[in-house]
Amino acid sequence: MSALAAAVTAPHRAPCAARVVQPAVRQAVQCASACNRSARQLKAASRWQRPSARRAALVTPRASAEVEVTVEEDTMEKMDKSLESVKRSFATVRTGRANPAMLDRIEFDYYGAPTPLRSVANVNTPEATLLVIQPYDNSAIPAIERAIMQSDLGLTPNNDGKVIRLQVPQLTADRRKEMVKTVSKLGEEGKVAIRNLRRDAMKTIEKLEKDGSVSEDGRKDLEAAVQKLTDEYVKQIEGLIKSKGDELTKV
Repeated sequence: MSALAAAVTAPHRAPCAARVVQPAVRQAVQCASACNRSARQLKAASRWQRPSARRAALVTPRASAEVEVTVEEDTMEKMDKSLESVKRSFATVRTGRANPAMLDRIEFDYYGAPTPLRSVANVNTPEATLLVIQPYDNSAIPAIERAIMQSDLGLTPNNDGKVIRLQVPQLTADRRKEMVKTVSKLGEEGKVAIRNLRRDAMKTIEKLEKDGSVSEDGRKDLEAAVQKLTDEYVKQIEGLIKSKGDELTKV
């Protein structure tokens, strides 16, 4: 081909080559744009991911162990309080001996407000079967006596204007049976309180697993630990019931 022919045909070949290149470039640009769009969508999806899923991904064995210890200790602390409450209730049950704790549940109206007797008076046991109540305010004596007589203690108060004396007589056979029933009832209330704490703990554990704070294995371990605590505290209360019952039936 002559130089003149080459010069004439060259301008026509260039546009043809451009037409071949341009679709390829356009396809590459579209592909890059699609990749960028997918990346943005993934980032957005990660941003709006459920908090529980994000937390689950961040939970470490150490963090899970710390949560498990906290739940177990919290449950134990609450069960301890319930056990102590049962012990205090048992102490108020009258036996054949004078015990200041017998008056722990006595409240009376003092200046229009329900007031625990032990908070406004000294209580002593100068003899094995005698309680002596010395109020800080002598004007409260009549109200204190009414509260004692209305209680289930079965005691008759006497006062000399300054102190109240309560003679604690020996229990009759019928009275002992009544007291044993009272102890059994108080003990059952304590066991119900322990089981309610178990129920609350199980709900907490289930929630912790759902939000990713503990693993499935961690949940199972916690549930087993809480059940063990429940069994131990219920057993302790049953022991207290038997011990107090034996004390009441002993003549």
